[in-house]
Amino acid sequence: MFNIEEFLTKVNKTNASDIHLKIGKVPSLRIAGNIVKIDEPPITEEDFENILNTMLYGNLAQKIKEKNDIDFTYEIKGVSRYRVNYCKELGYPKLTLRTIPYIIPTLEELSLPNSLEAFTKYNNGIVLITGATSSGKSTTIASLIEIINKEKAKHIVTIEDPIEFLYTDKKCLITQRGVSVDVNSFSDGIKYALRQDPDIIVVGEIRDRDTMESALNAAETGHLVFSTIHTNSASQTINRILGLFDDSTRGFIRDRFAKVLRGTIAQKLVARVNNAGLAPALEIMSSTPAIVDYIQKNQMEEVDLSIKRGGSQNMISMNASIFKLFKGGIIDKDAALNASDNTTELNQMMRGIYHGSANPVDDLL
Repeated sequence: MFNIEEFLTKVNKTNASDIHLKIGKVPSLRIAGNIVKIDEPPITEEDFENILNTMLYGNLAQKIKEKNDIDFTYEIKGVSRYRVNYCKELGYPKLTLRTIPYIIPTLEELSLPNSLEAFTKYNNGIVLITGATSSGKSTTIASLIEIINKEKAKHIVTIEDPIEFLYTDKKCLITQRGVSVDVNSFSDGIKYALRQDPDIIVVGEIRDRDTMESALNAAETGHLVFSTIHTNSASQTINRILGLFDDSTRGFIRDRFAKVLRGTIAQKLVARVNNAGLAPALEIMSSTPAIVDYIQKNQMEEVDLSIKRGGSQNMISMNASIFKLFKGGIIDKDAALNASDNTTELNQMMRGIYHGSANPVDDLL
């Protein structure tokens, strides 16, 4: 009989980031960015029923009868925590588990630049970490929050769906609330958090207009808000946020958002050479007075150019970050080009024809 706890305990030693379980298929793992099918018998319907009986708690068993997709967390004490997605494929159930380590990694351990610490120094405003699914957004936020937890005496309220990393209070008091468990929605969570004496609010994801309006209100009333959104660059992020609002209010929202935005961090994970794991490539934008002015005037091309020229303000373009990884021998040419949204520019960088601004790749990452 398939024992999920024994299986996950064994898998934990492989450093797999994700585990895929579905009826009639052998278990699959994502290791260093690649899917690996392991040498186990295919999972039977009886196996899957036993897995669910072990993992489900509270009203989750009832929820999966009513919904085709749900998210929840699962934990094996002393092994790991997992963010779990239950879904159906061709009418059959499937589970996808994301590993969540107990110990929150540092920026250094994540190969992220120390310059990101600057985003933890603000007393108010909005910081957005962006990127595709599985690009490490939640881990980066957790690392930044842990810096604050170690250095400042603040009250941090997190609103997550589901709760991923578990924080231990250090200098901070940290309140963690799960959507559908402790609060009805992200927007409700922010609204009620404002009555709970917070300094910093972490919003798992901005998905809709109500959540964004609540985040704006929190930032404008003196709180620092961290959140994520599924975009690949600063300009995409700004346009996505403004696209949540209709034409009649967009100009007003643009002005409000420009004034409270403190910066964006766009992430991609790129395969290292020799299958040695994944390396983060980043576009970093800091909200300088010029950037604020460009956002208010809807000049997104100027925002992009400012990022390319912004080495002195700890800004860097995605291509400059990718090029630095390539130049340092961390990733190969194919991986670099596959990760780039502007391969013509990146090819020019590789041939030494184009350097962007004054050496954007030497000192930032």
